[in-house]
Amino acid sequence: MHARSKHWTHRIDWVLLLALIGLASIGVAFIYSAASVHGITDPEHWFQHRFVRQIFACVLGFGFAVGVCFVDYHLIARWSMLFYWGAIIALLVVLFFDPIHGARRWLSLGPIRLQPSEFSKIATICALGHFLSRPLDELRLPSLFFQTLGLIGLPFCLILIEPDLGSSLVLIPVGLVMMFIAGIPKIYLVRLVSGSLLVLSLVVVDTLFFPKLLPVVQLEEYQKNRLRVYFGMSFAPPNATQAEKRKADREEREFSYNVNQALISVGSGGMTGKGWCQGTQNALGYLPKPVAHNDFIFSVIAEEWGFLGSMTVLLLNGVVIIQGLRIASQARDRMGKVIATGVVMLWFSHVFINIGMNIRLMPVTGLPLPLLSYGGSSALSFMMAMGLLQNVKIYKRNY
Repeated sequence: MHARSKHWTHRIDWVLLLALIGLASIGVAFIYSAASVHGITDPEHWFQHRFVRQIFACVLGFGFAVGVCFVDYHLIARWSMLFYWGAIIALLVVLFFDPIHGARRWLSLGPIRLQPSEFSKIATICALGHFLSRPLDELRLPSLFFQTLGLIGLPFCLILIEPDLGSSLVLIPVGLVMMFIAGIPKIYLVRLVSGSLLVLSLVVVDTLFFPKLLPVVQLEEYQKNRLRVYFGMSFAPPNATQAEKRKADREEREFSYNVNQALISVGSGGMTGKGWCQGTQNALGYLPKPVAHNDFIFSVIAEEWGFLGSMTVLLLNGVVIIQGLRIASQARDRMGKVIATGVVMLWFSHVFINIGMNIRLMPVTGLPLPLLSYGGSSALSFMMAMGLLQNVKIYKRNY
């Protein structure tokens, strides 16, 4: 037992661990702050409050992360296809549940709700790491490239059907980076990226200028409206009547409201902020209650902790990303490099997109900010992902 303890003490990335604890602590504090003006201090049902649930999710996730660290990632990789197909089954089952807020994303198990899409990202990373660790000669085969696309495409399509565009799109950069690190020929990746950009451009053009140009690829109406808000396009159709223009203006204000209020929150924080639990945007309800604690938690932090608080969040996330890249670069086998890089890219994508939509650099997609946004499934999955990253570092000397 003493030898095991010494083994862990020398191999754990303590800088990464401290950064994660810092982010989780900030997340709990500001989830409390975001909900403090809405009856959070009522003692009758304290266990139902969001910040309590977030603490439980983070602690449980940390326990799962420790459990992941006890098993060599090569053994995890051997079972990865079982995890992958389990995640696919969960993504199929969730489609039969009643929609919540217009989407089928959650499995309701009594008082517990799980979001399979969050765990499917980790399962896909493990499956890809195992699949792409084969000899380089095999990676050059076109058939294997298409099989890899199938591994990514299946969860992508199922998550897109829910619909959850943000979570599905995250799989694309994760898969591309993992394929690049594994050694898939660059010509395949260039063609894939070119084709993806072409399809994306056609979807945007279809949404903004030529409705129903692509009958096969059609976004939900609220997704189209988010793109119109992002690009500053009018909601009114060509040759619209005055009544149609007034209706379009109302819709435009409705769909741009959250983003505008988030921008005001970020800008009003100044250098040091208004103080914890003192943010007026949240307290007065300008930053709407349903989004303040999850999609726009960064805006709450920026208003109450100001520029210094925002930079603290960016610094801690930067530490996670840099330490993750260091672990990937020091891994002694290709599987370790590919898995670690996939985890880092997943984390980076969430951070970039979430903070980007808070400051209007990205369209609103609903992606959580790792360990900061409220969400049990998100906290659990990201803690497990960090356990997997630590795993690559702990067992690297065995290979």
